[in-house]
Amino acid sequence: MDSTPTTQKVIVLEKVIPSNSLGPIWHHSVLREIPLRTRAEGELTIKISSFSFNHRDVWIRKGLYPSILFPSIIGSDCTGTVVGPVGHSLQGVQVVVYPAVNWLEDSRGPDVPEKPFGILGGTRLTDGVGTFAEYIQVPESSCVPVPSHLSGVHAAAIPLAGLTAFRAVFTKAEVKSGMRVLVTGIGGGVAIFALQLCLAVGAKVWVTSGSEEKLKAAKALGAEGGVNYKQDDWSARLASLLPADRLMLDVVIDSSGGEIIQKCKHILRDGGRLVCYGSTTGAPMKITMAEVLKNLELRTSTMGSLLEFKQMVEFIGKHQIRPVVFKTLSGFEAVEEGFEIINKGEQFGKVVVVISHERPTSPRL
Repeated sequence: MDSTPTTQKVIVLEKVIPSNSLGPIWHHSVLREIPLRTRAEGELTIKISSFSFNHRDVWIRKGLYPSILFPSIIGSDCTGTVVGPVGHSLQGVQVVVYPAVNWLEDSRGPDVPEKPFGILGGTRLTDGVGTFAEYIQVPESSCVPVPSHLSGVHAAAIPLAGLTAFRAVFTKAEVKSGMRVLVTGIGGGVAIFALQLCLAVGAKVWVTSGSEEKLKAAKALGAEGGVNYKQDDWSARLASLLPADRLMLDVVIDSSGGEIIQKCKHILRDGGRLVCYGSTTGAPMKITMAEVLKNLELRTSTMGSLLEFKQMVEFIGKHQIRPVVFKTLSGFEAVEEGFEIINKGEQFGKVVVVISHERPTSPRL
């Protein structure tokens, strides 16, 4: 018999209308108890044990993300145990959930361009379904067993950041053993995963960060070295760190955009690739004839397909990669603290929330 409750606790995004139209927006995240929807044909019910934050969650609360839905459940990442339907082959198995819809296996992009691709949490594209909840119902194909070497907390750190990094590193940058790679902005979940994935295949990796502590942490993970991007001559400093036998990079994996091409063109080999999975600076990237004559390739990348997700989880299991967790929080009441950590941007790794499904019992008379 299915023992899934009829209601569940969730963190809901609720709209704030600022009194000053020029002021910053910070939409509410509120703990609510809502009905648990009926499971559709082909779906599994997952009892969530942990979920994690992404910068995307902060952008949504700031109103800077497209297709925001009010109200809706926040969050893209989770791990949990399959509890329904009863008798299913995965019942009782701990799984991670593909954090998106409508992108199955086409390496170029979503398989059916006319059918909108969406990431779980906070938007109309996924009907407001998110992971900051006690339960989630998703297609069976979206559920992948957690690698045996990982706890639920570490597995919850994987989905969106791990997938974004996997596609950027392997599908787009085509990183292989012996390549020399620069990963910018180390400290966030995607950049750290990119570092770990590159190291796993035998690439040599350098990093940038605005924090000396994060540079040290990256070197402890295996980076060859790093430079502080707040210094105007950071690319020259990076060049001085490269081995004398080959003073060139094969690949740059970047999340900043802006001047990254101009900063790196002198240390990126002819025919080198720059893969951009974000644009945190908000500034346009400039391409001149110099980059054309050098045959540099600019490849953009975002998220990834369900097939890439399954390949990524398998890769993490095969190479025994352990996601970096910056802080573990307890309970829905700690969600606002998690948002504050991500918004400050001082973390090195993921922030994970562990939830309990216990309900207070009524006292006996």
